[in-house]
Amino acid sequence: MTDNGENDKNDAGVKDPGAGERRLREELPEEISATPADAPDAHTADAAADEETAAPSLTGRQRLVKGLWPPRVTRAQLIVALLLFGLGFGLAVQVASTSDSDGALRGARQEDLVRILDELDDRTQRLEDEKQGLEDQRAELENSSDQAEEARKQTVEKERQLGILAGTVAAQGPGITLTIEDTKGTVEADMLLDAIQELRAAGAEAIQVNGVRVVAGTFLADEDGGGVSVDGNKIDAPYRFKVIGKPQDLEPALNIPGGVVQTLEKEQATATVERAAKIVVDALRAAKQPDYARSSSE
Repeated sequence: MTDNGENDKNDAGVKDPGAGERRLREELPEEISATPADAPDAHTADAAADEETAAPSLTGRQRLVKGLWPPRVTRAQLIVALLLFGLGFGLAVQVASTSDSDGALRGARQEDLVRILDELDDRTQRLEDEKQGLEDQRAELENSSDQAEEARKQTVEKERQLGILAGTVAAQGPGITLTIEDTKGTVEADMLLDAIQELRAAGAEAIQVNGVRVVAGTFLADEDGGGVSVDGNKIDAPYRFKVIGKPQDLEPALNIPGGVVQTLEKEQATATVERAAKIVVDALRAAKQPDYARSSSE
């Protein structure tokens, strides 16, 4: 009987395959479905995303550009920058002029080298004085209670100084007179140009040759039939240079070995240098209006 009952149950399981699955479902606990409260609020997430899209934050590069541009430059900073630029330009010109004379110094005697070294020390001291003057001007601009008035005074003074360099204003001061006698007619334009460059390298502030003011754009050329022209003005020997500057620097610069005086003597010309406590350079140049350049402040 027992065997028959078990066989009947097995036969029922075979006949109804889904009975085992239903019995398993009844024994397992019911599944707990997720309530709507546990699900994330889709509307809230969408609103937050819209706010982030509507108000994008600046990147680091954009904040850096915004802080640097447009630049904020005061008038005092601009004037100081111009003064420092002028000092740097003068240093570059003097360094370039000094390098041209290296070849002539290789065969110089020891005492000549000592004298040249003293001249270089004097030039260095002069540049240091100019640097100190610029720093004092900057300090006055920064500490003055009325910076606008102080800047105006310095601008007027700088205009006067630039007028001397441009040849539009007469000048006087200590210096030398260089006279070149050329009885053989062997002196050419390039020799006079060498003398001008040597004087400039030694600190000449104003130069006049036979009544013609020498400026930054001055050019010299040989004339047909003899003589030399300065900026298109023909001049004849003797050539007389009136130079304002420190005599202790100007005279040795012309007498260095292989320099201006020795070169002229090789050409059978005579060069005489005389120091003076007061030299007047009164030849003037008309201020030329530039054709293309205009002030950037206009």
